[in-house]
Amino acid sequence: MEPRLPAHLEVTALIRAVTAEGGFAAVLSKGEKEAGTILVVLAHNGADSRIYERMPDLAGNRTWTLSRRQDPEKPFEFRDYLARREAQDPDVWIVELDIAKGERFIGAPPDQG
Repeated sequence: MEPRLPAHLEVTALIRAVTAEGGFAAVLSKGEKEAGTILVVLAHNGADSRIYERMPDLAGNRTWTLSRRQDPEKPFEFRDYLARREAQDPDVWIVELDIAKGERFIGAPPDQG
């Protein structure tokens, strides 16, 4: 199992890295400081939003996995999903990163959608 960086430090690092490259980053929901789950909403110029979350694999590692993609025909479903996740887990952090090829900041493979 991989050692885990405290959630607040990881969120701060993501925000600094994205803003240093000219992107926009914001905390939409602040969770538990040390061990909260982190959901990352990636977008580019406010469009093509995707939600990534770390999911455990068989080896016990936690890898970033695409959980949801915004459907332009049903924008409310995306926001409703985030609201449900926040209601289910009061410790969750929701961080939005608006920058081209945002997957590179979380070490996920480039989005092919």
